Amino acid sequence: MKHTAFAIMTVVILAAAWFFASPLFIDRTVDETFDVILDDGRLNIDAIMSIPDDKRQDMMDEIMSLAADAPDRTSAEPMPSNTPRAIARGEFMDADLIHKGSGIATLYALPDGSHVVRFEDFRTTNGPALVVYLATHPSPTEAGHITNGGFLNIGKLKGNVGNQNYVIPADVDVSEYRSVAIWCELFGVLFSPAALERLQ
Repeated sequence: MKHTAFAIMTVVILAAAWFFASPLFIDRTVDETFDVILDDGRLNIDAIMSIPDDKRQDMMDEIMSLAADAPDRTSAEPMPSNTPRAIARGEFMDADLIHKGSGIATLYALPDGSHVVRFEDFRTTNGPALVVYLATHPSPTEAGHITNGGFLNIGKLKGNVGNQNYVIPADVDVSEYRSVAIWCELFGVLFSPAALERLQ
């Protein structure tokens, strides 16, 4: 009976150890695209940027040549705002010697009035139960800056490495939030903050 209880306890301890420790050794990589919506369809920026430099330059030269030969036209109508507009940006930083982060967080206003936070060239220390917070603190460097201020959970972290997008609910006033934070809900630990600097 004692041997059975010991075996069960050992399995439970090993399972718990794997749950807590395995994220430290395993990266979860994400690579989401960011589409720009145009009047005549959708244009995928990442697809264009994946074209080799020389071919992309040839395309640009041809487009510029056609534009130079086109007649001037005037219009009384305002130009439609049909592309995402970057309104704030910040760089992820290390929270401490163990919890590290790098990459860029950009807050975009979309044509329909909603908002998206996009991470690019992003990397952070992996861990259990990581989520993405918008925080009211302008430059959080410790857990208290998050918990003692206002914050909003905008989703589970999709991956600790790579480009990714987080949609902000339409009823959120993004002007109240001044930073992005990678947060461990299980232990209440700040993994990596990014102070958002307004671009306008």
